[in-house]
Amino acid sequence: MTTTTTARAPETTDRATTTAPAPTADTGGRRVSARVRILLWLLLVMALALAAVAMTTRSFLLRDVDHRINRLLTQETGEFANFVERGGDPRTGRPFTDADRLLTVFLERQYPDADEELIGLVGRAGTGPRQIRQPHDLPVALPLHEDPGARARIFGSPDSSGVLDRPQGEIRWAKVTVGRPGRAPDAAFVVAFHPEREQARVNSVFRTLLGISGVALLLTVGIAWAVAGRILKPVRVVRAAAAQLTEQDLTRRIPVHGHDDIAALAETFNGMLDRLERAFAAQREFVDDAGHELRTPITIVRGHLEVMGDDPAEREETVRLVTDELDRMSRIVEDLLLLKAERPDFVCPEPVQVAELTADVYVKARTLGDRDWQLDGVADLEAGLDPQRITQAMVQLAQNAVQHTTPGQTIRIGSRTDGPDLELYVADSGPGVQPQDVEVIFERFRRGTARRGARGSGAGLGLSIVKAIAEGHRGRVRLHGTPGGGATFALVLNAPRAPEGDPS
Repeated sequence: MTTTTTARAPETTDRATTTAPAPTADTGGRRVSARVRILLWLLLVMALALAAVAMTTRSFLLRDVDHRINRLLTQETGEFANFVERGGDPRTGRPFTDADRLLTVFLERQYPDADEELIGLVGRAGTGPRQIRQPHDLPVALPLHEDPGARARIFGSPDSSGVLDRPQGEIRWAKVTVGRPGRAPDAAFVVAFHPEREQARVNSVFRTLLGISGVALLLTVGIAWAVAGRILKPVRVVRAAAAQLTEQDLTRRIPVHGHDDIAALAETFNGMLDRLERAFAAQREFVDDAGHELRTPITIVRGHLEVMGDDPAEREETVRLVTDELDRMSRIVEDLLLLKAERPDFVCPEPVQVAELTADVYVKARTLGDRDWQLDGVADLEAGLDPQRITQAMVQLAQNAVQHTTPGQTIRIGSRTDGPDLELYVADSGPGVQPQDVEVIFERFRRGTARRGARGSGAGLGLSIVKAIAEGHRGRVRLHGTPGGGATFALVLNAPRAPEGDPS
């Protein structure tokens, strides 16, 4: 007798899975809050992750079932093939010569699993194969031993193993044929396995995983809702504060808690509100001061024009006064435009010899008044400066010194280096500046108290212009007392090049 053993594993069917599309919120045209969007994305990501874990676990379990069934089929057919080759009939002690006797003796010695069938099939001419089996109850809808059509298909199949799909359930089978060489097989040993219960256990585990994942998803969403609300609370406060801000009320601030990004956002928003409040306050103060300064010359002009008579001398005097006031108004307007230092052409630096620039300023300042003008010293270096703006600032400082000194008093003009800084200064011998006025005199339309007198008839914009020019050069204005009395105003600028010689 010849036998043919299992040559390949049973075929397995592919199981495709599909995932549901991403959830979308039906907002009806309304805006969805960040909290809801966060939760929707979290729900989507976690649902996909949990579904992937459950599907992967199910795939692994089904693969283990397939491997176990394949090992069982291979083991059973291998045992039968070995019995055919080495076994003998217990009655005669000789090798088996009859297929019925061979199958009967082998099956009497086997103990199949609960979902396994061991069947011997003996062929008959003109009829289906006759079966030999052990009494064995199977928990399936239609066992193989009760399905003659399935037995005929397996017996007649040229394959040694395969999968039989039936409406009553799938069968994994393997067989070993018994027959004489060169002739059709007379009998076959069939191992049939019904995987329904194994697959049902896998599906039960899969459903349990889905249930646990659903509960975990609900708990996570609930916790995430509370955590997202707590994290986004400062954002809602920022939104509410921004909605309540008006030009008249910029005093609201957001409480800052913690040291995370939300706290940094609140601090940044509070800083922005501080800058806005200062900007609006400065704007209102600037407009009020400008209106006050312009209202006075307008009132003077209107008053003189209303009382102007027909006398030529009186008309000439009125025209002179009106012209002076209009000139003063024009200067105020020009100074206001000049103080718009954000213009890109406000400062145009170029290489300048500081010594020559200082001497030119000294020559021009000498015509401002009968004073003891002195060129105190010059810095011998080249720097990137706007010579016109620097000259304008220095002449303004010289004019300011003239207004607060008397004829014959000393005014010194000079330049010097102080480490990396370049100083251009004007020092007078007047009454000096009161400590409480040091900060305010550089503000627009503000004048100091001790230095204000009959000659201080300007609009209070001169020192503001000086400050704007210094800041346009990325520098500052410094004020300190002059030895022996008086005040020294200095433009402190960063010298871009090293001195070419020793400073005077």
